[in-house]
Amino acid sequence: MMDTFFLYYTVVLTVIIFIPLYRVIKGPTIFDRLLGAGAIGTKTMVLILTIGVVYKRFDMFVDITLAYAVLNFIGIIAIAKFLGTGKAKE
Repeated sequence: MMDTFFLYYTVVLTVIIFIPLYRVIKGPTIFDRLLGAGAIGTKTMVLILTIGVVYKRFDMFVDITLAYAVLNFIGIIAIAKFLGTGKAKE
């Protein structure tokens, strides 16, 4: 019973990830695209933790999620810094 709940939850979460993906692809400004990318990263972390609960290895998947969170944060900051310097317009 609980496995089917997590299966449905994972499918719904995966569908919800496609909403910010539309903003990343069709965003009117680059800042909308950055926010969409951050939202996708956050939802992906929740998805990874859900998979950890399903496989009963929550401790291992927390470590994976923390590493993914750091990479997501550094990537978004690096892109924002690159766009803030004006080098992207050249």
